[in-house]
Amino acid sequence: MIYLTGFLVRIRIIKLKHPLLIDFMKKKENWMDRLIGSFLGNHDKKFQEILIDREVLGYIIQIARESHPFEFAALLEGKVKNGVLKVDGLVFLPGETSHQGAVMKTFMMPLTTDTVGSVHSHPIPNGEPSTADLQFFAKNGLFHMIIAYPYADDTIHAYDTFGEITSYRLI
Repeated sequence: MIYLTGFLVRIRIIKLKHPLLIDFMKKKENWMDRLIGSFLGNHDKKFQEILIDREVLGYIIQIARESHPFEFAALLEGKVKNGVLKVDGLVFLPGETSHQGAVMKTFMMPLTTDTVGSVHSHPIPNGEPSTADLQFFAKNGLFHMIIAYPYADDTIHAYDTFGEITSYRLI
């Protein structure tokens, strides 16, 4: 079984001898990854490196400090080009924040934004994603950040869409 964006999807492997299907399955990449990527629309958004604009990171730290003791949440704006995911902006949506969490109304996101993930703060010195964070990651983007108290460069944790720790570089 595969859990995919909050829905349970069962995939049965059946023996088909159609030449296009055989060619599809023989590609270098895992055929299941290709199928799921096509289904989610992520097949053209592959990257090997993540670059974040230094100014964006400065804004994230400043907003987290100003929001304390409440959480803040925003979407990361950027593009994938030539195998590099470059984050160069923040998108703020209407929502609610408290010392226990932050909720964004993602249904209000403009269609013209190039969001690639999210960032939010934890008002405690723990940057590990909660179960709710992991569910949000799976549904909303490729790259996610959590900035933990005391809100500095070294308290930022980065994760991929599956909640696995990932790295990034500042530009």
